[in-house]
Amino acid sequence: MKVYFDYNATTPVDRRVLEAMLPMFTTVYGNPSSIHEFGREAGKAVEESREKAAELIGAAPSEIVFTGCGTEATNMAIKGVVAASARAKKHIITTDVEHSSVRQTFKRLEKQGVAVTFLPVSRDGVVDLNEFERAITPDTIIASIQHASNETGVLQPIAEMAAICRERGVLLHTDSIQAVGKIPVSVRQLGVDMMSISAHKFYGPKGVGALYVRTGTRVERCMDGGEHEGGRRAGTHNVAGIVGMARALEIAVSEMPEAMKKMKAQRDRFEQTLMKKLERIHVNGAIGQRLPNTANIRFDGVEGESVLMNLDLEGIMVSTGSACASSSTQASHVLLSMGLTEREAESSLRFSLGKPTTEAEIDYCLEKIPAVITRLRKVSGGK
Repeated sequence: MKVYFDYNATTPVDRRVLEAMLPMFTTVYGNPSSIHEFGREAGKAVEESREKAAELIGAAPSEIVFTGCGTEATNMAIKGVVAASARAKKHIITTDVEHSSVRQTFKRLEKQGVAVTFLPVSRDGVVDLNEFERAITPDTIIASIQHASNETGVLQPIAEMAAICRERGVLLHTDSIQAVGKIPVSVRQLGVDMMSISAHKFYGPKGVGALYVRTGTRVERCMDGGEHEGGRRAGTHNVAGIVGMARALEIAVSEMPEAMKKMKAQRDRFEQTLMKKLERIHVNGAIGQRLPNTANIRFDGVEGESVLMNLDLEGIMVSTGSACASSSTQASHVLLSMGLTEREAESSLRFSLGKPTTEAEIDYCLEKIPAVITRLRKVSGGK
């Protein structure tokens, strides 16, 4: 049996999404910027997708900027706000547990002279709201806080942070790439100024994302060229990708109640049964404040990479953390920031379920994982 338990890394394209995309490769192939009939037809597909995506996240169509991926959307938000600010002194805030697209962007801006605060998190991976508010200074222009952790699934109190930012005149961007499509997300209810999303996390195509930008928010363009996306993002539109993302989001939202219930039940059964079958295992992150599909589990006495490779031999595909950092041999900065030791972090694996996950796959994993852990513990002496 082949079991894919790495849906937080990417998801397969839904066949219904592919069907919506195919005409954009064959018959609706015009450049949306062209004024002739074929161009207008492609442009209509882009704008209809913009309207659909906006409605599904509670935004206005004019507030949606299509990008090449979630990382681009995040870079555009953070760097764009910093570049647009006329302040001599600039201060920006994020956390110690952000995705690399935020983390590395902040480090680059810090090298350029921008004052940066990296907020700590609790053992559960959650930011303290009082610490967040205390971090804001008269020079703070933007905070960027991840909505849901790609590694642990832990959710941050984004709506509460947005309220604090509004009171203090600070913009709030949230990387909602892991949350959108898995849990209900409305930019109006969250109160954020900007939000990044990525299609391939909710059964859409890779290579397309979007940035929500609240009306009136000043964001300097980060890529020069044509006047696409209202002059906010240059480059020929990925029409097929944009159509696919809108369709994938539409399906995800419509099927969300049932999908959330199913994945949470499967995830909870998976964790609870493993706990009964194995000693010295722990769930990393706030138990009741997570995405319904994500389990980050520490197996004491083994090395995560060894477990991953042995599970792969059994046909079980999991991850040690973010796919964007898979080439790194270092322990997860997210888990270290949550207070785990390096050994504990290196003994942890991420299991992320998806809509296609079956009970038979859960059962297969519950049979194979304990056997692999037990064998590896014997080999290593269980230390």
